[in-house]
Amino acid sequence: MILKASQRGGGKQLGLHLMKTEDNEHIEIHEIRGFVSDDIVGALKEAHAASRGTKCKQFLFSVSLNPPPQKRVPVETFENAIDRIEERNNLTGQPRIVVFHEKEGRRHAHAVWSRIDAETMTARQLSHYKLKLRDLSRELYLENGWKMPRGLMNSREADPRNFTLKEWQQSKRMGRDARDLKELMQECWAVSDSKAAFMQALKSRGFTLAKGDRRGHVVVSLEGEVLSVARYTGKKTKDVRARLGDPDQLPGVAEAKAQLSKDLSATFKRHMREADEQKRRDLAPLDAKRQAMVQQQRQERVHLQGKQQERWADESRERAARFDKGVKGVWSRITGEHAELRKQNEREAYLALARDRAQRQGLIDAQMRDRQALQAEIKSVRNRHAALLKELRTDQQKARELARPEPVREPTGQTQRPTMDERLQRLREGQKAPKPRGRDWSRER
Repeated sequence: MILKASQRGGGKQLGLHLMKTEDNEHIEIHEIRGFVSDDIVGALKEAHAASRGTKCKQFLFSVSLNPPPQKRVPVETFENAIDRIEERNNLTGQPRIVVFHEKEGRRHAHAVWSRIDAETMTARQLSHYKLKLRDLSRELYLENGWKMPRGLMNSREADPRNFTLKEWQQSKRMGRDARDLKELMQECWAVSDSKAAFMQALKSRGFTLAKGDRRGHVVVSLEGEVLSVARYTGKKTKDVRARLGDPDQLPGVAEAKAQLSKDLSATFKRHMREADEQKRRDLAPLDAKRQAMVQQQRQERVHLQGKQQERWADESRERAARFDKGVKGVWSRITGEHAELRKQNEREAYLALARDRAQRQGLIDAQMRDRQALQAEIKSVRNRHAALLKELRTDQQKARELARPEPVREPTGQTQRPTMDERLQRLREGQKAPKPRGRDWSRER
């Protein structure tokens, strides 16, 4: 289970993000503990209000728990991981929120803690939390028998295509996959050993190297997005500068965008529109199927929840009816019969809760299998569209190169040194003797 965490502020923004249904097909509020409010946004506003009594700006600790995509992970595994995160990071007893998200056939969880200790009005210290989460992540892979990513076994082999939330949002605006975008940039870096080679590799893929306002070397995409070279290649800024030189020698972002706009011919733009339209046509039936599936799955979950609540109410009434009332009730307490019935009711209630949870988990697993099958079809269409766009950009670059006039070059070996008689004759006629290329005759004299 990959664990990603950060200290942050912005409680309201985080709450709205956690409840965003546009990006998530199913959202389940699993737990709100230690807050007066029973909704996420209200609870995080409470955390912000408590932080106002301190100097702490990053008053929240947010962790995302991402199991292997194809694994069926029960709720108990998530709960166990969250409790261990809390214990190892000095957050025991702190108010927390747990939310489950599902999208594209993948289920993951978000846990958010308030760092503010209400008794001391100080923020809980989170020392080396990234190292602690890395160790816990390894333990979870071993305990559950999951195949551990090589990057988790050895941090030097971490997947270089991993992306941040900001990079994911950028790629989403561009209509591309964030991992593919980072892989493309790293490929350009790997095949080039100089600034000219890197610029040529970028151009062949529809990107332009430019000087950023703050980031130094940046890349401008055809969609107008500005991407940091250091971030997307995974290199240090000093290494980027060592290979690409001073960014001040490059055009600015505005100039690069203007040049890109000029370079894009009407034909290429039309082809791009046709490709996008083809993608929309291919994805339309699949998207309609996805929306219908999500709606049906939501109805199934609501129906199951309603039936479980009705059954729980009926069983609770049956358990309560076992106790005698009046004088018999007093006598049953004296004889210990009341205590035995109470223990029996507690056992049955626990088994009923476990049964209901298993039913919900079974429904979720079945729905995720259907959703993953549909997602495979959607991904196939997206991959075909990405391949088509790559071909279009390659063809555009070839057309640009063909449109450029070939430089006139003298055949090698044709330029010869004039003889002394020829030079004297030219001087007599008042002509200036031409200087042959490649050698400075004045120095030889």
